[in-house]
Amino acid sequence: MSNQSMNGFIGINSKQPASVPLAGSGTQSAGRPCPQNPGVSCSNCRLSDLCLPISLNKTEIVQLDEIIERNRPLRKGEHIYRQRDEFRSVFAVRSGSFKSYLLGADGQSRVTGFFMPGEIIGMDGIGSRIHGVSTMALEHASICEIPFSQLERLSHQLPNLQSRFFAIMSNEIVKDQQIHTLLSSYTAEQRLASFLLSLSARYARCQLSPDRFILHMTRSDIGEYLGLTLETVSRVFSSLQKKELLLVKNREIEIKEMEKLKAILCE
Repeated sequence: MSNQSMNGFIGINSKQPASVPLAGSGTQSAGRPCPQNPGVSCSNCRLSDLCLPISLNKTEIVQLDEIIERNRPLRKGEHIYRQRDEFRSVFAVRSGSFKSYLLGADGQSRVTGFFMPGEIIGMDGIGSRIHGVSTMALEHASICEIPFSQLERLSHQLPNLQSRFFAIMSNEIVKDQQIHTLLSSYTAEQRLASFLLSLSARYARCQLSPDRFILHMTRSDIGEYLGLTLETVSRVFSSLQKKELLLVKNREIEIKEMEKLKAILCE
């Protein structure tokens, strides 16, 4: 199973580019504090409606909070883990964004997913207990580390937590099926349109602008993920801008015609 950004919240209808939402504020509550911000915990995290605590009551959230380790921030280019590392934990993104990638026997890389705040990283290692991909920060970012052995034990005690984790795993399977369909039957324009629409929806889930955001991944990363060359990705961006569906300024993207961009998937 493969895996599939952002200081201060910006409203969904904001016309400013998305930036990284910090995942907690306020007074300290029960649980392990963040070494950089003691006020951060699951009970006051702004991403709790996206992450594991979504289906838990207050008492259950405190129990989950007690096993979570809030690590130091990661710098751009820093890895959470590398391919073939021993699997020990899953990770919830608190701020920033990440990419996962696979290195082939020939040394060539292929991007397998991108992660944003509230999403879970590291499930590729659950089956074999070895990570099948490497995952690195695309910008300054922070994570919550959840030791999997402790998560398993707690899940047996909290059926709601177990159901939520199964739902997340199910969503990852659906993402895998969607990207397989994307790569096998979509044109280059449809692939890029689908990718941008997916990002838009994920920004909206984080209460960020769905039509204006920053691409923290490179055009090359996007190409690897979509099975396209760098030249093709650049050409399609230019084409969508000429059609006035997008406004592209370096890595800043503004979707001008959301419905027309969606219509491309039906052509």
